[in-house]
Amino acid sequence: MKSVCSKAFACLLVGVLLSTLSLRIEAQQCRPSGRIEGKKPPPGQCNQENDSDCCKAGKYYTTYTCSPPVTTHTRAYLTLNSFQKGGDGGGPSECDNQYHSDDTPVVALSTGWFNNKSRCHNNITINGNGRSVVAMVVDECDSTMGCDADHDYQPPCDNNIVDASKAVWKALGVDSDDWGWLEITWSPAN
Repeated sequence: MKSVCSKAFACLLVGVLLSTLSLRIEAQQCRPSGRIEGKKPPPGQCNQENDSDCCKAGKYYTTYTCSPPVTTHTRAYLTLNSFQKGGDGGGPSECDNQYHSDDTPVVALSTGWFNNKSRCHNNITINGNGRSVVAMVVDECDSTMGCDADHDYQPPCDNNIVDASKAVWKALGVDSDDWGWLEITWSPAN
């Protein structure tokens, strides 16, 4: 019995390690394009709703002009964003210059996936936490710039981010205490 348990544990461990390695290899297919130096935000200028980070003076942040290739199961990290006026998303959405309710399933994609607005108003299917949800792309999670007023003094996004409204997190059945960071897969919706 001990041998069977050891083999099962070893197989599980190998599976977890391969999954983690696969995500890292996929992310490495797109290499950094540069770095920007953080500036301290003026008082009250970085909205930390949803635990958003603010740039730190003198810290360097990696930038990307690309994202990993899109597949039928593109691996990514789901983050939390408010697309409402006054939310931590900053200004209106890039696709339509509008704000969107936190109760609407909408997302922003990293710069490479956003692909110069080519995915604007297209739906994507997000799989995570054992569930799936369809959400509309309305914005870019800028991987090339940040730490300025246009980006609410937040750092640039990583190259593998799907930044989602509260409605997406609710639809995936994630407990609100755990909102903010989740490994997911996504694909263009049919």
